Amino acid sequence: MKDNYTYDVIIIGGSYSGLSAAMSLGRALREVLVIDSGLPCNRQTPYSHNFITQDGEKPAVISAKAKLQVDLYKTIHFFNGLAVKAIKNENGFEVFTESGKTFNSRKILFASGVKDLIPEIKGFADCWGISVLHCPYCHGYEVKNEKTAIIANGEMGFEYAKLISNWTKDLRLCTNGKSELTLEQTEILNNHGVKIFEEEIDSFEHKEGYIQKIVFKNQDKIEVKAIYARPPFEQHCPIPETLGCDINEQGLLKVDAMQKTNVNGVYASGDCTTPMRSVAIAVSTGSFAGAVINKELIDEDYAK
Repeated sequence: MKDNYTYDVIIIGGSYSGLSAAMSLGRALREVLVIDSGLPCNRQTPYSHNFITQDGEKPAVISAKAKLQVDLYKTIHFFNGLAVKAIKNENGFEVFTESGKTFNSRKILFASGVKDLIPEIKGFADCWGISVLHCPYCHGYEVKNEKTAIIANGEMGFEYAKLISNWTKDLRLCTNGKSELTLEQTEILNNHGVKIFEEEIDSFEHKEGYIQKIVFKNQDKIEVKAIYARPPFEQHCPIPETLGCDINEQGLLKVDAMQKTNVNGVYASGDCTTPMRSVAIAVSTGSFAGAVINKELIDEDYAK
């Protein structure tokens, strides 16, 4: 880490996507600073899947190994802390951190992820990422053919139930209140053996994060081994919005096919840009963003 220095790129977020981008840039001999606060969204998840060569590995092990490899590139530097503000200036960007440190760069990449807004259901937070899951491609194989519930309603609940039925036929759809399914959707799900529960959920009975029963507010209970849910989320880092970056209707940073935001010099990759939240996709978009940024820097230098 260098003081009073303008880096080629500051990467905000040092998990899978940020580290992947840093490796691309390090191999391109770029001076890069990675700022990370150490709070990846999957920090409670015991195992990562569907990432070739790393299937079944602990997420923290993957990121630790990645950081060790990235750290071998001498032009990559790390700062452990929270970025709280960035401003655009004539030379690029100035980034301010919670500790009072400031850093300058020509470009910024946000690989800062999202923050899940956990519902106020007792036990939900304890089970999130362990037995309350968001993605069947990441975790569905491990709970295939088990008693499974989905917490969703309306169109999302209908489509989610169709998707998860690929992994198990022992399926329940919990709408957590009055069903918003159409009569046709209800009939289709019933015909495929999906049981629909409209009672509001009170809590989860679990053991160390592994779900055992859903408890409804009328005190009825159903036994399950896994739950799928997609709670709302917000951007983990508010800085892109303050810089003027567009956010789409899903709450994700808008990027084009080159991982560029609408603000010149600002790029984004990983979970903050896509609903397809997986380690493999985060790594892919980060690697690509690093290559794009390097090319942009080259083009700028040759235009002088």
